[in-house]
Amino acid sequence: MKKVILSLAVIAAMGLTSCNSQTKKEAETTTTEVSKDMAMTDLSFGVRGNCGMCKNTIEKAASGVEGVSKATWDVEKKKIDVSFDDTKTDAMAIHKAIASSGYDTEKVSGSEEAYKDLPGCCKYDHEMVMNQAGETKSDDNKN
Repeated sequence: MKKVILSLAVIAAMGLTSCNSQTKKEAETTTTEVSKDMAMTDLSFGVRGNCGMCKNTIEKAASGVEGVSKATWDVEKKKIDVSFDDTKTDAMAIHKAIASSGYDTEKVSGSEEAYKDLPGCCKYDHEMVMNQAGETKSDDNKN
């Protein structure tokens, strides 16, 4: 009798464990399917700025746009790399969000009011020339 009860307990335990694995697999599949529906776009463009504080402000502005999943601004290259869901936003919305925080992008000039409120270290050279690779150079530093 003890063997029968022990056998039933083992079978029940195996059945419960099997159900947990199946539920976990279904959840993973659902997550993958949702990701496939998103139309992610990667974009890089130049943004004028100087320092780590600029980096935080620029990335926060870009990330605040609905649909943006990643925004990384390179202080040295003066270039931002953005990943976004193009069913929820577009490149111009990201440019405008960054510009509204006071920073010039390749397509939109920064808000003068927001620029005035930036810390001194964040006041960049408005004459800075940006090329398509997102690199910058000042007019007086041209070779």
